[in-house]
Amino acid sequence: MLKGAAGNTLVADVFGDAGQPVMLLHGGGQTRHAWRNTGQAIARAGMTAYAVDQRGHGDSEWVPSGKYSFNDFAADARELADQLATRTGARPVIAGASLGGIAALTAEGEAAKLGHDPLFGGLVLVDITPRVDPSGVAKVTGFMREHARDGFASVEDAADAVAAYLPHRSRPASNEGLKKNLRLHDDGRWRWHWDPRFLEGNRRIGAGSHEVEQALVAAARNVTIPALLVRGASSELVQEEHAKDFLRLVPHATYVDVSGARHMVAGDRNDQFANAIERFLSNLKA
Repeated sequence: MLKGAAGNTLVADVFGDAGQPVMLLHGGGQTRHAWRNTGQAIARAGMTAYAVDQRGHGDSEWVPSGKYSFNDFAADARELADQLATRTGARPVIAGASLGGIAALTAEGEAAKLGHDPLFGGLVLVDITPRVDPSGVAKVTGFMREHARDGFASVEDAADAVAAYLPHRSRPASNEGLKKNLRLHDDGRWRWHWDPRFLEGNRRIGAGSHEVEQALVAAARNVTIPALLVRGASSELVQEEHAKDFLRLVPHATYVDVSGARHMVAGDRNDQFANAIERFLSNLKA
């Protein structure tokens, strides 16, 4: 168990028991289980991966105050970085997908702005940049909102919804993996394994979020640690122009395009994704 900035309990799976610590933060609406294959690959490479359920997601605590702004997730990332540094003696590398990447970028950029030492030993952003496509954001959040409150009558119904949203993916033979992203409630309905308040309020990126965009641009300009951007080549959110914008903000960053992947890069092409992260981590050790 780990603790967030508000004293909130955060649950993590740990892969490996030696070497460089690597913190894995999932995207909005996901859970730590999205990182299972990546965590195993990092452990095989001789490092230790900590796949964390972010606040309000998975088995981590739902925050009573409903504080789920990007800055709240960033505050948790800072707290986790300090805890893992104390535990392991090394600053963790952080890999953040979508929401997790926003949290990581915000936390590191703010630390640099204040003149603090780096929070992380390296930064991996997975299909997220300060500027994104607003129509892609609308598509992703629309799917999340559609059944956030009413849920599903069965796991099979949830699987049908996912298959309709991700038609490019082969449907798994079993729904056991999907069950980890759902909770069975007292009314017999299955709902996503996250606090629906997460989607409430002004927590948007893309259209209508100029202030958030500018904050992320400023954070990116302050990044001095080794950085990697991994983009899904068919991403709904991050277009090639957005990646180029990011590389102008962080000119020392490296960049990998994962063919055949959309916004959920690790789930779409985990083999290519894991290889990109392993190369980045290996270069840090060199």
